[in-house]
Amino acid sequence: MRNIMAFIAGGTFGAGLLISGMTDTTKVQGWLDIFGVWDPTLAFVMGGAIIPMAIAWGLTKGRTPLMGGLFPPRPEARLGRNLIVGSTLFGMGWGLAGLCPGPSIASLSFGGIGGITFVVAMAVGMWFAPKLRDRMDALAPASA
Repeated sequence: MRNIMAFIAGGTFGAGLLISGMTDTTKVQGWLDIFGVWDPTLAFVMGGAIIPMAIAWGLTKGRTPLMGGLFPPRPEARLGRNLIVGSTLFGMGWGLAGLCPGPSIASLSFGGIGGITFVVAMAVGMWFAPKLRDRMDALAPASA
């Protein structure tokens, strides 16, 4: 049952990305081009994700998921090297390619060689990032 619910949630997420235009790289780059031909429509997509998630965080207090397990804890609101480096690299990739992890997976069926190249590069980066982080931590430990 849990896998069925995950499939339904993933399919709904992918359909939402497709309908909202998040898989269209030119639309995403238009959102980021505030000094050019700016396209503000993705603000509604972001609001459509942030607002329900904020409500969901409030509703999960003291509850357990219907499908078992536990809800993840609220993320720590602390700036650190991992967050700054990760968000910078994410933003650079998003701006250059017009894709982020969710839409890149959703666009595999129609993204052509560019979409496949992006997903392969993303997978390599996800594999390499923990090794780089460990190396950085060994060279200069982050201050607490």
